[in-house]
Amino acid sequence: MAKKLEITLTRSVIGRPEDQRITVKTLGLRKMHQTVVQQDNAAIRGMVNKVAHLVTVKEIDA
Repeated sequence: MAKKLEITLTRSVIGRPEDQRITVKTLGLRKMHQTVVQQDNAAIRGMVNKVAHLVTVKEIDA
């Protein structure tokens, strides 16, 4: 597994269930096309899995 994940919000959270909105916010994403870098661990992978239809993920070696 890579050391870090680059996560970008590519779809809007408008009209999505509250738990998905909270997950996106917890990942550190606030605006469309915003990118954050998070550690690659099981907790982050689980959150990304939950909102996989809203985000794009790229593994980076940093």
